[in-house]
Amino acid sequence: MATPAGILVAVSTDSDLAELSTVRAQVEELIRRVVTVADHYDDSPDSAVAADLYAAERSLAAARRQLDRATAHLS
Repeated sequence: MATPAGILVAVSTDSDLAELSTVRAQVEELIRRVVTVADHYDDSPDSAVAADLYAAERSLAAARRQLDRATAHLS
């Protein structure tokens, strides 16, 4: 990382990796919870609710993949 004066400063990534690991675990939990609710509406007259929730699941899965890529770059 560079300061405003252009001096390079060493950055410890350990705490950032730990933070990203925690965020990833939270995203995993959100995916699980969203799918649980979506499954309740899957074969019901409110199947549109399930469709929206499955779309949210896909978005969360995409976020998880991006977190994985960011973590890989820091590792």
